[in-house]
Amino acid sequence: MSTDRIDKILAHEGFGTRKDVRKYFRASKVLVNGQVITDPGFHCDIDKDEISVEGEILNIEKNIYLMMNKPQNTVCANKDGLHQTVFDLLEEQYRIGFALENLHLIGRLDIDTEGLLIFTTDGKLTHRLISPKTNCPKKYFVRLENSIDENLKNEYEKKLAAGIRIPAEDNEDEADCLPAKIEFTSSDDEVYLTIVEGKYHQVKRMFRALGNKVIFLKRVSINELKLDENLSAGSYRKMSPEEVALLG
Repeated sequence: MSTDRIDKILAHEGFGTRKDVRKYFRASKVLVNGQVITDPGFHCDIDKDEISVEGEILNIEKNIYLMMNKPQNTVCANKDGLHQTVFDLLEEQYRIGFALENLHLIGRLDIDTEGLLIFTTDGKLTHRLISPKTNCPKKYFVRLENSIDENLKNEYEKKLAAGIRIPAEDNEDEADCLPAKIEFTSSDDEVYLTIVEGKYHQVKRMFRALGNKVIFLKRVSINELKLDENLSAGSYRKMSPEEVALLG
């Protein structure tokens, strides 16, 4: 049986820090299976025990999973002195207590890149998805500066499928990329690209190696999980267990 301190559980549920939740114990407002608990260090099992605070039974989730449609001009960081961060867009309940200490991103997006961003407290899932051994596919919608004709389409497809070498950028050296899949659209300057790595500015550098330039970039899926098209830029929502499973 896996148990945890009840003050930690309440902090996890957004009641404040462990120090903040002591008032509920002092006021005898915390019950476990119908019995008043006054000891913040009391251990209980969230899978089996019924916990209530001020008469309200808690529906406790072990981990937090959020999907966001990241907007442009927003950085993937907890704090930034110059720009708005993706964490600034979250409600207070996700910026206090357990969430403040444990909520993190699965992969990042550049400041000018939009699209699918996952927040979670599930460290095991994060490790599994970002591990180089996993080769987790990430799909991007790409708008290019220069249009591509049929000859270039064939060239792009072959070079990307073979694994292209990308140029150095900032402090990053040249690098060889694993094979990538390009999909063409009805527009001659818009494509989808699926990669299985997360190198610095990788998609932009890949098209630069092909002699083109990315002018708009949006991540649309991670593994089998697709971005909810109903999410406007900057908005987010909880993910369902079925969606979490699609991440792999």
